Amino acid sequence: MSSPSLHSSSLKGLYVILDAQASRGRSLVDALKEAASGGARLFQYRDKTSPAVEMYRQALQLRRAAADAGALLLINDRCDLALAVDADGVHLGQEDLPPSHARRVLGSGKIIGVSTHGAAQVREAAESGADYLGFGPIFPTATKPRHEPVVGIEGLRRVRPLTGLPIFAIGGLTLDTVEAVIGAGANGVAVVSAILGSPDIAGAVRAFMARLS
Repeated sequence: MSSPSLHSSSLKGLYVILDAQASRGRSLVDALKEAASGGARLFQYRDKTSPAVEMYRQALQLRRAAADAGALLLINDRCDLALAVDADGVHLGQEDLPPSHARRVLGSGKIIGVSTHGAAQVREAAESGADYLGFGPIFPTATKPRHEPVVGIEGLRRVRPLTGLPIFAIGGLTLDTVEAVIGAGANGVAVVSAILGSPDIAGAVRAFMARLS
């Protein structure tokens, strides 16, 4: 099994979050395939409401589709689900297992990301063994109505010097804001609605990647 360091070149650029609540009835597997055809190679499966058995079936299909596309798939929150489908890693929230504990569960060969919202959380996640950080919300987002307070571009700029880990900006990001967050120090952008909500997912991916190159 490869170590997270071998994935480091993939921990930047466009990070597509496949959120069951934002898919508008569209198949997440089809969305992954379309996004991969546009060049996306980093995905997260996020589902906060489905029963565990449905999440397992969906995650397994996404894992196979990602592998076929040569892409990485991480699972939101659930280390057990990531293990069950042999995903490439897990993305943890502040109320999930600490990264150090998740590492014991998943082993050294998996990627562990952590959602952060301020300086203290950034420091803690970095010290606990995270491989990358999500930081935000940069802007208000309808994808998570009860989100943490907006941190803004300046919030991102302030935490950038605190860690050498890759940081993905998240929260209400659009094509028009990509360059600003990269300029503030983000290594990439994590996007939900701007990709899943597009009638042309592959085209939306290509447009984002053009701004990120």
